[in-house]
Amino acid sequence: MTPTASPGRRSRRRRPLPALPQILPYLLCIGSFLLAWQLLSVALGAARLPGPINVLIDTWDPYISQPFFDDGGTSKGLGWQILISLQRVAVGYGLAAVVGVSIGGLLGLNRFAGKGFDPIVQVLRTVPPLAWFPISLMVFQDANTSAVFVIFITAIWPIIINTAVGIQEIPQDYTNVARVLRLSKRAYITNIVIPATVPYVFTGLRIAVGLAWLAIVAAEMLKADGGIGYFIWDAYNAGGDASSSQIILAIVYVGIVGLLLDRLVAWVGRKVSKGAA
Repeated sequence: MTPTASPGRRSRRRRPLPALPQILPYLLCIGSFLLAWQLLSVALGAARLPGPINVLIDTWDPYISQPFFDDGGTSKGLGWQILISLQRVAVGYGLAAVVGVSIGGLLGLNRFAGKGFDPIVQVLRTVPPLAWFPISLMVFQDANTSAVFVIFITAIWPIIINTAVGIQEIPQDYTNVARVLRLSKRAYITNIVIPATVPYVFTGLRIAVGLAWLAIVAAEMLKADGGIGYFIWDAYNAGGDASSSQIILAIVYVGIVGLLLDRLVAWVGRKVSKGAA
């Protein structure tokens, strides 16, 4: 007689890989995008639009295989260029977070100030980031400090607005309970205001980190020593067959880092929200 497999073994054999359903959408969609990009490159010509294969070939050595090479000056790998930009973003974004939450808290707690300063906030938040760069250069006389200021002034507005709105959206019942219990101002802020506004604050912080990353890339293209924006502009000015591939690779790096920054702030927000709840 021919031996037959047990029912348990048959079911295990036929069961699909557990990870396949999770990664299949990414494989299909990203694969389709890369295929369409490659076909468009063939239609337009690799000199005008390098396809993913051309980008890999042109930039593998040294930009992909050696992301942290350093030949001195601004001739550095993309890993170092990203770190230079992240340092500037960390300073500008950190200042924007501290100042933005503080100002937003004051505008949210003080209805008179919130109403009076709202037109100023709404006007300034619509100013494009690069419009601040000439002013900052005139004031600070330093490209690096000016880039940090552009990040700060770009990132601060969504933090202020979301913090103020979060406080204003606190249910009236909470305020009434605080009055009945005769909570002090400090206890009211600690026990009611902060837990209720944490989700709003981190929504503003997520928006702000994306704007900060956009602003630094643009600012570094204008006037900076090093950084991913500087790398993109320098590759464009250098010209040559490989410059387009270098620019596209840098854009991919910019997008990946921006995604990671967004996910990091979202993760911190979830942890803080659970702790404040």
